[in-house]
Amino acid sequence: MPNHIGAFLKASRCFAELGVNITRVSYNKAIDSHTLFIDAEGSAEQLAKADEELEKIGYLHNDKADKSIVLLEFELRDVPGSVTDILALIDDFDFNISYISSQENGTDYQLFKMGLFVDDADKVSSFISEANKLCRVRVIDYNHTEKIFDNSIFYNSFVSEIAKSVGLTDEMKDKLLINTNLAMQTLDEQGLSPYRTFDSIGRFAQLLSSCKGEAFLPRITNHKITDSTDIVLIEPPCGSNTAIIKHKDEVLFVDCGYACYKDEMTSIFKKLLPDFDSMKKTVLITHADLDHCGLLPMFDEIIASERSAQCLTAEYNGEDGFRERNRLHKPYINICKILTSYYPPEPHKVKTIHKGREDMTMPLVQTGFYDFGDLHFEVYEGMGGHLPGEIVLIDYEHHIAFTGDIYVNIKGYTPEQAMYNQYAPILMTSVDTNPTQCALERATIMQRLGAGEWQIFGAHGYKKDYNVNTVAKNTK
Repeated sequence: MPNHIGAFLKASRCFAELGVNITRVSYNKAIDSHTLFIDAEGSAEQLAKADEELEKIGYLHNDKADKSIVLLEFELRDVPGSVTDILALIDDFDFNISYISSQENGTDYQLFKMGLFVDDADKVSSFISEANKLCRVRVIDYNHTEKIFDNSIFYNSFVSEIAKSVGLTDEMKDKLLINTNLAMQTLDEQGLSPYRTFDSIGRFAQLLSSCKGEAFLPRITNHKITDSTDIVLIEPPCGSNTAIIKHKDEVLFVDCGYACYKDEMTSIFKKLLPDFDSMKKTVLITHADLDHCGLLPMFDEIIASERSAQCLTAEYNGEDGFRERNRLHKPYINICKILTSYYPPEPHKVKTIHKGREDMTMPLVQTGFYDFGDLHFEVYEGMGGHLPGEIVLIDYEHHIAFTGDIYVNIKGYTPEQAMYNQYAPILMTSVDTNPTQCALERATIMQRLGAGEWQIFGAHGYKKDYNVNTVAKNTK
């Protein structure tokens, strides 16, 4: 919309005359002076008519022209009139300056930073070529600078750069645009810096794309449990671990990471399991977060708690999952789904491991048993501290536990895992649905482990070797 008095009033009247209700508004002139986000509710006919009316007054732009801000640095001699030739050249190319900053620094040169509004990418190269005849010119990476250098069409520039790096369609790009704004608005209302939000989203997207292909280098370790049972732990740089329990000719997967790494993970599975293509593929999920469920569609059978099954079914039907029902978590989860190409599995593949707990007063409640090969797990469901439907599996005979995200070995992170795991707490305010409840669940897990040496497989980080006797002695 135009940046002048009465602009929002004009849009509001348009909706009011059509009987359309505005449910959310977001506008921050310091970030983008021309972009107003409105969530509106009405019939399909009303909304279509609203589109028409808003386009008539110039408030909707459906063209996909690659308009952006290019940030340039000109090294000019510190003498009178040195900037005049550059300004004349900018005028010749009909570029609009959205930002300008320079200050003498005691040398013979000044570094002029200018943000130029560009609606034709081909003109930029010609401009830089001509400008280099006058002085040295450097292009600054707009989306990775430490501050926001302008407030013109920022959202489009920001999202276009991310979309290009991960290969998003126009439809997904529009969804990313909306959820980026929603994340900014949600966190801004919590008193958090909107610029930190954009920086975190940008770095998160960059990290996801930088770990693709040959750069996807998970830590893979083998752990002997019994004479006939091994656990292979695959720790990707981004997303949850995938554990493969192998007992003779039987195989069970536990959690399965992000959908965007399907090709990379499939290649690893085939190296570890020569019969992978022909075998029946069964996976057990500790909870229904998308970084644990991205590869579920490739499995034949999915074992989950009753509540996790309900969450996956809701997502499959186009409804909000448990995370999206949390206002603080919804924008980040939607952004993750877009950037990682997440799609829920068909509900008929999902088998519930047990009936869900009814008593929600205790941190952990035993809800059943699960046997695989010579492993015999007691299954406990948490109270939803991290996410409703979360389960923990404990084998008291062989002293192993799968704890999902209730307990993870933070000290066992690789540098890449540590970098990845810093963004969710920023963009969600907390990775837990209820941090206090999750802390109780974590403490209860440790209390339930009997004496002896334990191997704890959390869903992020390396396996934790835990000696209950040593801990008790040190506590005394």
